[in-house]
Amino acid sequence: MPLTDPFLAMIVSEGDDGRFLRAVENKPLADLPPGDVLIKTAYSSLNYKDALSATGNRGVTRRYPHTPGIDAAGTVAESTHESLKPGEAVLVTGYDLGMNTAGGYGQYIRVPAQWVIKLPATLSLRQSMALGTAGFTAGLCVHQLLAHGLVPEQGAVLVTGASGGVGSLATAILAHLGFSVTAVSGKAEKSAFLEQIGAREIISREAARDSSGRPMLKARWAGVVDTVGGEILATAIKATRPGGVITCCGLVASPDLPITVFPFILRGVMLIGIDSAECARPLRQTVWDKLAQKWCPPGLDAMTSEVGLADLDPYIDRILKGGITGRIVVAIPE
Repeated sequence: MPLTDPFLAMIVSEGDDGRFLRAVENKPLADLPPGDVLIKTAYSSLNYKDALSATGNRGVTRRYPHTPGIDAAGTVAESTHESLKPGEAVLVTGYDLGMNTAGGYGQYIRVPAQWVIKLPATLSLRQSMALGTAGFTAGLCVHQLLAHGLVPEQGAVLVTGASGGVGSLATAILAHLGFSVTAVSGKAEKSAFLEQIGAREIISREAARDSSGRPMLKARWAGVVDTVGGEILATAIKATRPGGVITCCGLVASPDLPITVFPFILRGVMLIGIDSAECARPLRQTVWDKLAQKWCPPGLDAMTSEVGLADLDPYIDRILKGGITGRIVVAIPE
């Protein structure tokens, strides 16, 4: 396919006053890093980590100017790897994409072949980014719950941060698989959305947070998908049934975990960390294959909004303030 050089990309740069500026402008292909595969991007998505990178967070991105976008889906433009041919539809999520490697908010990315997943036949490029890192992370959480024997008959599953990207997709996937989901949200106005995607019960952050100091609470949850950390995660652990499984994948509330070991040694509760960025490729392929088939929530399109690259800027500020519900797909101009 013909290459466009230079190409359009969002570029985040640091001004003389220390403030970070975002603009969609031309960028030469020569600025892309070395890699096996050059991909013409059709869609990306907006994640919390993208917003951190786009606002100058050095814990995510060390060097600027930089193009964020930890997700990308498109077609192979050039490849030196025999398994990936020009014209094939592919997707990339995680690894270093959009962090210190130029990401999906540009018309092209260049990455190692091992980062690239061939697009499952039952997903469109847009659908793959409606899922994106958030959906993949939710899928890893569901995979661990099921792998440790959780079945719907065992009781309710708690999902924290349920109106966000990972939380909403975890809620929708679990409900689609027949689980009774209790959703935690700090936004009362999102109740209708959460019910629409399958939540059986909705509770507030306050109701999900116990500050009594008690080491154990009444056992309530058969499983937990936690996206926030802190006291809400600690409370969920203390209220999980014997043998229950908790997955942990976020820290927007706090990275601290104020808890004793009692739930683990008296109830056999399991806490499993989820790393979607460096997940081993065989597991990555397994989860994407399931997301493309029986795990794909039927209401995915209804959970997704689309914005063009040129109009993305205000959404970056909104997601940092918790103002985004569901998923934002970013359409990259052709």
